[in-house]
Amino acid sequence: MHSKDKIKEIVRRLKKEYPRPKTALSFKTPFELLVATILSAQTTDVHVNKVTASLFKKYKSVKDYADVPLEVLRKDISSINFYNNKAKNIQTSANMIIERFNSTVPNTMDDLTSLPGVARKTANIVLSDAYGINQGIAVDTHVKRLSIRLGLTNHEDPVKIERDLMEITPKGEWANLSHLLIFHGRKICQAKKPNHGECVLRDICPSRDI
Repeated sequence: MHSKDKIKEIVRRLKKEYPRPKTALSFKTPFELLVATILSAQTTDVHVNKVTASLFKKYKSVKDYADVPLEVLRKDISSINFYNNKAKNIQTSANMIIERFNSTVPNTMDDLTSLPGVARKTANIVLSDAYGINQGIAVDTHVKRLSIRLGLTNHEDPVKIERDLMEITPKGEWANLSHLLIFHGRKICQAKKPNHGECVLRDICPSRDI
């Protein structure tokens, strides 16, 4: 099966399994999504949502994050992995957004990745889920694992994996593909032991016998 045909079939099948592909992170504003995505690095979305449930009640605006004493923000997210660096990145980003972008989270890849703690994965999530802009494909650990197992890439580097996926995936499905692979990675194609018996992609997966 040609790579472009294969990716269309993967998306078609996974959409039946997961009919509403979108981020599992809870948010109401672009800045809340930015904060949640920064917090989600090496932390589960479930735990991030528990933390942001109270965080988003306490801080209502970008200015709130910019003005709070850093040690207070650190304490508020202290159950998150690497909370010291993440608190600093969130506050610095808030100040930059106020000063450079008129208090509005930017909607371009270059501007978003100019913020501390924001690489392409985070920027892609904010662009697609907050603004409906498909500028790339967010590659997290699930997307990386499944892309390799499904034979969609030979690379380990997330930037190179993203490039490979963008070449074979219709642009309108870029955000969907990321979410679908994440959902499938969590439920079926797990890191330690993929559940081939319940996988809807088994017949087109070159790793089905591992």
